[in-house]
Amino acid sequence: MKQAFIFILFVILSLSSVQLIAQKEKKDKGYFEEYTNPFYDEILVGIKEFEKQEAKPRKQFKEDLSGYNLPKSTDEFVSYWHNPPVSQGNTGTCWSFSTTSFLESEIYRIHKKEVKLSEMFTVYWEYVEKAEGFINSRGESLFAQGSEANAVTRIFSEYGCVPLSVYSGMLPGQKYHGHTAMFNEMNDYLKSVKAASAWNEAEIISTIKSILNYHMGEPAESFMVEGKEYTPKTYLKDYLKINPDDYVDVVSYMQQPYFEQVEYEVADNWWHDKSYYNVPLDLFMKVFNSAVLNGYTVCIGGDVSEPGRSNEKDVFVVPSFDIPSEYIDENARQMRFSNGTTTDDHGIHVVGYKKDGDKYWYIIKDSGSGARNGNNVGYFFFHEDYVKLKIMDFMVHKDAAGEILKNFNK
Repeated sequence: MKQAFIFILFVILSLSSVQLIAQKEKKDKGYFEEYTNPFYDEILVGIKEFEKQEAKPRKQFKEDLSGYNLPKSTDEFVSYWHNPPVSQGNTGTCWSFSTTSFLESEIYRIHKKEVKLSEMFTVYWEYVEKAEGFINSRGESLFAQGSEANAVTRIFSEYGCVPLSVYSGMLPGQKYHGHTAMFNEMNDYLKSVKAASAWNEAEIISTIKSILNYHMGEPAESFMVEGKEYTPKTYLKDYLKINPDDYVDVVSYMQQPYFEQVEYEVADNWWHDKSYYNVPLDLFMKVFNSAVLNGYTVCIGGDVSEPGRSNEKDVFVVPSFDIPSEYIDENARQMRFSNGTTTDDHGIHVVGYKKDGDKYWYIIKDSGSGARNGNNVGYFFFHEDYVKLKIMDFMVHKDAAGEILKNFNK
């Protein structure tokens, strides 16, 4: 009897060991699926200015996420106050939508005021700033739809901001934002200016504003809030009471010295801002996690075009066939940035977190169309490994970045 018991115990332990080894050695698999984005298709139909194009079928290589225990709902997360997700439509203005959302959450965190600000007021004046940059550089400065998170704080400082109810940036009857025709008109005009060397700044800016006004409407110079009249600048200073200078931008890449303020060398940093705090990856992640765990939301930017992205399951992960988790470090991160497989293509807003073993998942509020095709409309769930490998910068209040800033004050 005793021998039989020992034999059975041996079999159970052997099977458990085989199962543990099998789990440890499991490798992720990939597959091909037809690319679809129903919400973006809806946007294109709803924008009258858009020139219709036939969609060509294409396939994307994706990670097979079947069988994985993934987050399914925002209810599983600790989350902080934020306005509901909104769509950026057919525009390249994620930088404004994500940072505006972040600053709305900051206003609530600091003053407990629930406000909905205009993303397009900032976009309007950023186009004007880009046109001025184009003039001053005699056509060498980039004129495009994209920008960076700190463009929003820069515009706030220079022009102020307004509630969404005061300026939507859409014309009567317009359902979605659509900047294709407007941008092409401005871009073609500036190209003609450069070709003719007709650098009359007053005339050029006046023309750019007239194009913006035609497609987006003209921003108000004053407006009423709670019975009091404000300008965009006094609304920021006296009503919202936040200081754009209180926000810092952090990067982590090896191509510039650590513990120095550097230029983020991407095209959308068209004004070549050199105020980014460059720190080693371990400090980057430590401060990022500390901020999210301690009541702060964070504005992030990086690459969102990866096999570990699933619009249907609302998740972003790093497949083992890309790189195993334990090999994700500053070298792997830098290599992808240097060879162009990590790009600065999207700005989004981190609004919460969930602990999963020794790693975290984050709730991402996203204005892009891909975030509106799953079960959690307007949201994604990012695994910590994805942030560590593919997110290149974040903006946070200076109070949450103290451990970084103390290294720059020596």
